[in-house]
Amino acid sequence: MATHFILFSVLLLSQLALSVSGQVFWSVNCGESVIYTDSNLMVWMPDATLISNGFARVVQSSNSISTVLDSLRVFTTRKKNCYSTPVTKGEKVLVRASFNYGNYDRLSSPPTFDLHFDGNFWTTVETTNSGLQMYEATYVTKGDTVSVCVAQTKSGQFPFMSALEVRSVNSDVYSEVDVDRALFLINRFSYGASGIIRFPQDPYDRIWRPALGGTKAKTVTNDAILIDPTGANDPPSGIFENAITVNSTSDSLYLGTISPLNTPVSMTMYFSEVSNLNLTGQMRSFRFYETTSSSSSSISDPISPPYRTMIVRYLYNYTVDSITDISLIATTNSDLPPIINAIETFNISEVLTEGTDSNDVAALALLQTTFDVLGEWSGDPCLPAPYSWDWLKCSNETPPRITSLYLNGYELSGELPDISSMDALEIIDLHNNTLDGEIPRFLGTMTNLQQLNLANNEFSGPIPTSLSDNNKLKLTVTGNPSVCTSGKSCSTSPGTVNSSPGTVSSSPGSTSISRSKKKKKSSSLPAVLGTSIPTFFLIWIAVGVFVILRKKRKAVKDTNKTAATAGGVNENSNWMHKIGEEMMNGVPQTFGSSPSPLLDDSGKSSDVNGQTGAQNHDQP
Repeated sequence: MATHFILFSVLLLSQLALSVSGQVFWSVNCGESVIYTDSNLMVWMPDATLISNGFARVVQSSNSISTVLDSLRVFTTRKKNCYSTPVTKGEKVLVRASFNYGNYDRLSSPPTFDLHFDGNFWTTVETTNSGLQMYEATYVTKGDTVSVCVAQTKSGQFPFMSALEVRSVNSDVYSEVDVDRALFLINRFSYGASGIIRFPQDPYDRIWRPALGGTKAKTVTNDAILIDPTGANDPPSGIFENAITVNSTSDSLYLGTISPLNTPVSMTMYFSEVSNLNLTGQMRSFRFYETTSSSSSSISDPISPPYRTMIVRYLYNYTVDSITDISLIATTNSDLPPIINAIETFNISEVLTEGTDSNDVAALALLQTTFDVLGEWSGDPCLPAPYSWDWLKCSNETPPRITSLYLNGYELSGELPDISSMDALEIIDLHNNTLDGEIPRFLGTMTNLQQLNLANNEFSGPIPTSLSDNNKLKLTVTGNPSVCTSGKSCSTSPGTVNSSPGTVSSSPGSTSISRSKKKKKSSSLPAVLGTSIPTFFLIWIAVGVFVILRKKRKAVKDTNKTAATAGGVNENSNWMHKIGEEMMNGVPQTFGSSPSPLLDDSGKSSDVNGQTGAQNHDQP
């Protein structure tokens, strides 16, 4: 009973996680096949049912970090491999990807590769033999799916992923950020904290790491019993229980150094007074200062933190031309030195892409729904360039359009769905599959189409005139025996096309592959037999009847002469009827509609995560 109660509590809390944090609270344990619940009562899904590509691996025991981070999935094929989850278009999300190489392959060769999200370049991941690399992004989604991808950039260095987390975030969190840009986390510190603070203390599962500050900093504890964290960004109350300060008003409280970067920086700082200054009559006031090798100047108004509540201050879209230190320095009228409770520092991304053309994406989704084998691909089909899906090619315009489909030999079967919305397509290569039905007429409406290869399928019926009469189109239908060519009636002879645009001939257009279902050989012999066999038997039936009638007449004459009884006539009549039945039983009941059997040849991080403790190339 106790076990059942614990399980119920875990499931209940996981459901609370979903409701508190919004629509998405998705935790993926890469390389695992079973569900795992960590000490924070977060439920981690195995990725075995989420992605079919790649290989599950485990780090060496000497490099163990946690249950979640000790397994991984490595990808040895495809330009990029993606994890995806549905979201509501326009919602704000926090996405976190973690990587622990841990010398899983015993090669002591940690790989370098690229990390993408929703068709955007995120960062280059440089893993190490031991230790964790973690990346976090917060942004407003452009579509109805969040995708996180790893892409191979160096030969022999295979990308992998250890864990992936996606959390919904309220729209007013980090509201100072342009909705067309993302925040890439540099660090998030809770000063003076005794340990990591995350979910359930933080509703969005942000990870606040403990920090002590610079060499002059010291930790102070808030004497307020209750602290109201209500305010910007919904911070957890736990980050206000402690703070750091310096000994005197003449000392500066160092926060960090910013180097000249191509991307601007955003700094978000949280303040709450640790003592009730109304009782002491003291005042605390300070400013932000930036200090370079040549100057030091204030970059903010005076700040006086409130007691039992909190305030937030920002440095947004901040850039520097040289190495710059950021510090807090007391104002001249302050009785007490500066303090700070917590800080978040981010890089601000470039403008996020809107993704591949929506009409093309919708048509690809239809293809993936129709053909299960294509469902293995996810993420943006074209972006970031040059990491498109392996079986298509895209243009360089904005948004990119899909210009080529290369689906030859992908074991596609059934009818081709209507993908005419992909009207930028120039090449469609579908040869060496088992597609059937009539050649779709919508293909003739695709005005940019230059090459259409349907060879070695099971199409039937006539070629639409919009295709056969298009002298700008290179059309190939070789290996489709039931396709009618050159306006002729359908026959069982192979219908092929010439390499010359818009013309039909019998020359093969592509290399054939073996199939699971062999075609029956066509022959004119059944048709010949269907007409000659009935004629042959009809002639012999006529001869037989003639002979019987002659015998009958002779028998009648003999009877008249000898005055025989009528019983002899009936006897001869029954005998003649039996002969007729026997002769008809030798005649086929159908002619030419059933092939002769003789002609049939027919024959697939430890504390960071709160823990204590397909068809591919060769496996790594």
